[in-house]
Amino acid sequence: MSRFPWRAAGLASAAVLVSAAVLAPGAASAHDRDASKHVLLISVDGLHQADLTWYVAQHPHSVLAGLVKDGIDYTSAQTTNPSDSFPGMIAQFTGATAGQSGVYYDDTYNHALLPPGTTNCTGVPLGTEVAWTEAADYNLNSIDAGEGLSGLPGSILQMTGNPLTVLDPANLPVNPKTCKPVYPNNYLYVNSVFDVIHQAGLRTAWSDKHPAYAILDGKSGTSIDDLFTPEINSNASASGFTTGDWTTSNAATRQYDGYKVQAVLNEIDGYDHSGTTKADVPAIFGMNFQTISTAQKLPVSEGLTGGYLADGVTPGPLLSNALDWLDQQLGKFVTEIKKQHLDKSTTIIVSAKHGQSPTKPSDLTRIPDGPIIDAVNAAWANLHPTAAPLVALATDDDGMQWWLSDRSQAAADFAKNFLLSHSGVGNDINGNPKAYTSSGLTTVYAGEAAADYYGVSHSDPRVPDLVGVAQIGTVYTGGKAKIAEHGGANPADRDVPIVVSGAGVDPDGMNYNATPVLTTQIAPSILTLLGLDVDKLDTVVKYHVQDLPRI
Repeated sequence: MSRFPWRAAGLASAAVLVSAAVLAPGAASAHDRDASKHVLLISVDGLHQADLTWYVAQHPHSVLAGLVKDGIDYTSAQTTNPSDSFPGMIAQFTGATAGQSGVYYDDTYNHALLPPGTTNCTGVPLGTEVAWTEAADYNLNSIDAGEGLSGLPGSILQMTGNPLTVLDPANLPVNPKTCKPVYPNNYLYVNSVFDVIHQAGLRTAWSDKHPAYAILDGKSGTSIDDLFTPEINSNASASGFTTGDWTTSNAATRQYDGYKVQAVLNEIDGYDHSGTTKADVPAIFGMNFQTISTAQKLPVSEGLTGGYLADGVTPGPLLSNALDWLDQQLGKFVTEIKKQHLDKSTTIIVSAKHGQSPTKPSDLTRIPDGPIIDAVNAAWANLHPTAAPLVALATDDDGMQWWLSDRSQAAADFAKNFLLSHSGVGNDINGNPKAYTSSGLTTVYAGEAAADYYGVSHSDPRVPDLVGVAQIGTVYTGGKAKIAEHGGANPADRDVPIVVSGAGVDPDGMNYNATPVLTTQIAPSILTLLGLDVDKLDTVVKYHVQDLPRI
């Protein structure tokens, strides 16, 4: 049996960097730092190892360059599969792959639950969409998710630190045994570092992009003392942006991320995220950035071209500016930590939930998946006129995950064969017609093979019935608003850095380019850095997840 069982899940290579802290002149050296009392985790959606390498070469005096210069660089690393934000973040805090956590995407299907809003569960057929997205909020159009704050968005730091209170139970799936809504914190198969750290009597905090990230909050719903989750897919028009939500303009995304930056700075200064209530500096805290992701995905924003230049390595003007902005925010954290005399006792981890694909503009093939799904359902109906539509739910970004109404192997094989024989016309980076074959896929895992792909039994009610690995460049979208996506199994989806700096790290500039590591190893590493028992983490006991080397 492989020492690294995630290879069976089709994972591709990524890179991990462990580094000494970037400290201001006169700060503590690696030899006079204390053991870590605080871990600040920064997750940057879309950030590739190649982006880090390019940025360091172009900006040798940047915060990121300082991290790399003094660090330990792992160049044979892997992030989880599928490369979606939800399983990607869960991996870092639990140590679990999608099959181990039971979470395959932010929007999935569960064959064992009932639809949201079900109040009489007798005789209701099992099976429902499970959307841990803005769809779970009381008000998905408001950045406070429906809490009812006045003066938004400027007042958003007043938002609750308990996002379970802004999730509408009418929007949540229902447990058929209790006939009650299932909240996200009760959905994970495994515990998280927040559970372990909170149980040790230490303060915990985090900030992310949807209230549904309360999935990390533990069965009690109280493992994260301060969970700040402004809704990123809410309407940004109150700030003068006319393009839609906070992801449809890179300037809007920066403003949105800026709220979370301020929340973290407040926590470094010894307050809660709002900056109004005194609190201990958390043992574990941090935030998720979206600015790099939208700079990679948007064709143009603020008059600047998004994505990469023709070589697929050099960031274009929008992304280059976004990387500068990110470096400045990291500098704010480092400076504030030093100002509060926490540099000897704080470890900073910078990573990413996922990368983005494609990076080379000429590779892009945008394919509308809606007509493909309709065609599969129509072909199935011709053979089974009284049956339900075959595709119960599809999650297609730059890979395919389908849940089928008929879970038989024959039905899964039918869908697989249709996809691999289907061809059509999408569009390229310039919006011109571009032919595609095999539905834009290279490989399709169906039925038992899909379950094997994720290392679970096909009887698992959550596992997709079909998984399609996309050709490099395939992005499933009905329009022309995106030039890249994530969620798939291609290298650019998974090639993400991890930078660990500060207390508990002994940097020596060595490379671990032959040592396979996975982003799931962040979770036990956090506990080790804090001097806590890693065996209290479920994935360490059940799946033997190990620390990152040298932690």
